[in-house]
Parts: sequence; structure tokens; C-alpha cells
Amino acid sequence: MMTNSPRCALIAGCGYLGSRVAKIWSRQQLSVHAVTRSDDRAAEFSRQGWRPIKADFTHTVAALPEVDTVLWAVGFDRAAGYEIEEIFVDGLQRCCDALPASVRRFIYVSSTGVYSQSDGEWIDESSVCAPQRPAAAACLAAEKLLADRFSKQQLVVLRAAGLYGPGRLPHVELIRRGDPVPAADGYLNLIHVDDAARIVGLTAAHPSPPRLICVSDDEPCTRGDYYRELARRIGAPPPQFTAPAPPAADRASSNKKVSNRLLREVYGQVLSYPTFRDGIDNILRADGTES
Repeated sequence: MMTNSPRCALIAGCGYLGSRVAKIWSRQQLSVHAVTRSDDRAAEFSRQGWRPIKADFTHTVAALPEVDTVLWAVGFDRAAGYEIEEIFVDGLQRCCDALPASVRRFIYVSSTGVYSQSDGEWIDESSVCAPQRPAAAACLAAEKLLADRFSKQQLVVLRAAGLYGPGRLPHVELIRRGDPVPAADGYLNLIHVDDAARIVGLTAAHPSPPRLICVSDDEPCTRGDYYRELARRIGAPPPQFTAPAPPAADRASSNKKVSNRLLREVYGQVLSYPTFRDGIDNILRADGTES
């Protein structure tokens, strides 16, 4: 099935997810170009064997190098002083304007936050999108921008559930200290970052992937169940819960279960961490925080 392997790639957003994808592609002998605004990050990319590109998509950028695959996995840095739309939409437009005609696959990492269902129902790629939060609305606007820009064969949108993994285990220190955890009864949809990176790689190599795929693990869980299990795994007392304050309250108001049926149909059983319990075990070993 995987017969369309990329040869050279550009990554915009070479952070928690993008850096893992870059390592996968480097092992596959791809030429990896990684965009950054930081001199320190550029030096680190060079040490990794990647080709750094100093660029700031909040401004017009020079023409980008000849590549056949692009990954946009840009997060929002509130400390940078920009509005979300300036990065997620305007910056994306400038990136597209600077891309060469050689691009055959553009992979956009979106968010399941574009769905706002609140009654615990199952949702999938066909479900109605009505984002309630600014970041999710910007993601949906970016999806529409790309749909107008690229053909069905070029563009793949990956609507990712909440990324977690080594160094990113939500509220573990609150639970360890016995402090109240902001949580609600709604469902939590997750994907381990290593599984997400593997799916990006498979998407880049697939000859004809779907244009839209929800990327989530096999087992949505309630927030309460997640934190109770985390407490048990680290040997902490059962967590105490408190009503979440903004912006966590906005996230908690969304209550849906994300189906990964299409993901499994396209790629098979590719998840190393099909449930949050599998993922927690991996993270605690990697972080050295087992009880």
C-alpha cells in the first residue's frame, strides 16, 4: 500500500509532534527542512541533521525550497504576542504562497476541537463542526483555506485528539501533591504523540489517503476515569475534583467520543498505545516517575 514515499520534506512547527516526525523521516533517509524563528532551535536542528530554515510566517517569507511533502504542525505560543488567526490562518497563507510547485502532499494537523458536541455522542469525519473556542475556529478556517488551495490528492487534514506523551502528562504533579484537579464528567479523547507521529509518516507515504482523518486512540474515557487511573499508577491518593475555570471550562463543555474507525480502516492496527492506560505506562517509564 505504501508506494508513494516522500523524498524531501518541510516541517512548519517542528516541536513536540513535528520533531518526532522529523526523526522518523531522517531515519528513512529523507531530506528534512525544519522552519524556525529561533537561532538556538536552528542550531539544534542542524545538530539533528536537519536543514533549518529561518522564517517567520507572521511576515512575508522568501521562496521555500523544493520539497514534495509539507507538514504543518504549528502550535500557538501565547507568549509570542500574536493573535491566533495571525498564526493559524494568515501565517499558513504566507507559507502556502512561498511553497514550490513540487509539493505533492500537504499534511495539516488540525484538532478534534472543531467539533463541539456536548452530549457524549460518537463523532467522526462526517459530524457537524461548530467550534466554540478561538483556536478551534482558527483550525477550521485553516482547513477551508487549504481545501481551496490544494487538490484532493494533495491535501490531508489530520484532526488530532489531545496529544500526550513523555514530558506531557496533564496534571500529574497536582495529583501527586493531592491538590484538586479541574475535571468534568465529559469524555476525554487522546492520542499518544508517538502514534500521531507514525500516522503522519504513513499519511505522507500513502498513495491516496482520505482527505480528512480523525486521529484518536481506541478508547475515549471520562476525565474522572483518566485522573483516577493516573493517581493509581503513580501511587497517589484518589484525586479530588474541582470545577474547571476558563479556559479549561470551555474545553470541559465539549463532551464527545471521537471514532477512529476510518483511521483503522486506512492504516490497520498501527497504534502502539491504543488506550490511555497503555500510554500512561509508557510515559511513566520514560519520565522515570513510576511509584
